Amino acid sequence: MPLMDSSLLRNLTPFTLGPLPNLLNKTQKCRHSLSSLSIPTNSRKLLFMRRSGSSSGPRNNVTFDEAAYEAERLSLDAKAREEMAETSKIETQQSGVAEDPKAWKWVIRKRIWDMMEARNIAQNPRPVHHRIPNFVGAAAAAEKLGGLEVFRVGNCVKVNPDSPQKQVRFLTLSGEKKLLTPQPRLRTGFFSVLESHMLTPSTMKEACTSVGVAKYGRAIGLDEKIKVDLIVIGSVAVDPRTGARLGKGEGFAELEYGMLRFMGAIDDSTPVVTTVHDSQLVDDIPIEKLLVHDVPVDIICTPTQVIFTNTSIPKPQGIYWDKLSPEKLGQIRILRELKRRIEKETGQKLPCGPSEKLPPTARRGR
Repeated sequence: MPLMDSSLLRNLTPFTLGPLPNLLNKTQKCRHSLSSLSIPTNSRKLLFMRRSGSSSGPRNNVTFDEAAYEAERLSLDAKAREEMAETSKIETQQSGVAEDPKAWKWVIRKRIWDMMEARNIAQNPRPVHHRIPNFVGAAAAAEKLGGLEVFRVGNCVKVNPDSPQKQVRFLTLSGEKKLLTPQPRLRTGFFSVLESHMLTPSTMKEACTSVGVAKYGRAIGLDEKIKVDLIVIGSVAVDPRTGARLGKGEGFAELEYGMLRFMGAIDDSTPVVTTVHDSQLVDDIPIEKLLVHDVPVDIICTPTQVIFTNTSIPKPQGIYWDKLSPEKLGQIRILRELKRRIEKETGQKLPCGPSEKLPPTARRGR
């Protein structure tokens, strides 16, 4: 299938599933009235403060229960990886690669994960399966990114919270830029903002970790007025010829991009950069099979090179509600709140995507 067919598909409105002529315009107006949207973005942070006997922030000398926070994070992370592993088996074995539109992605992901472990390119946390894989030379790739003009002149940089991009987060803060990072899997909040003036030299490195973001970050909501100058995302595989990218399979990078787009924080011109190992560069991601919400990358930084993809793949225009499953919506509180708000403001019900084929453990849990 030629690129034009894919481009036409990807240019569909983020709210499409049949004609909704007035919904987009009304939704744009919603952006200006989101201040009344109740989103308890600090609730998780306060939970761990209460365990220490206070709800004050860590900068007021109140102890943050790091062990409890990290134990919960690791537990949720392990559960999510187990569910992704079962989902990948279902989609590749039961449906067949030729029949399931997502199965081909799992084939490429597994090949990369297996290769990185076999060649000992992988770094902790290991195994790298069902993660954005950490890799040998991640810091060198970050330094390549730090030398980019778009990074040097940028004021606010959104960086994913994964291990291989830790040095990117450090370069952002040490360069006196505003760091915007999502809270893990968006399940307990939205984004956190950190700036160098909020930190000391001894806490800056810690602030680049998940625990540090929870301790020192300022949680924001959808009504935050912010302009993001550069987006850094992690990848499992990326095609340097086209800019096509595969993440670990949960779709959170796409949701984060869509919400930032909805907020007006980014647009088509906002550069998207990824840092990967050279061995994660592939040439077999079929762009005609990419989904409308898949985010392409403009620049790839590896430990040895910088690649400008000049991608022609259209970027997502917002949140594609007709692609969002009830299960995914049920996981992310801020999306449910946003959906209710838009429907109330517009008087029209937003479309909903098809149900996911939940793995057996997820079914039992529900």
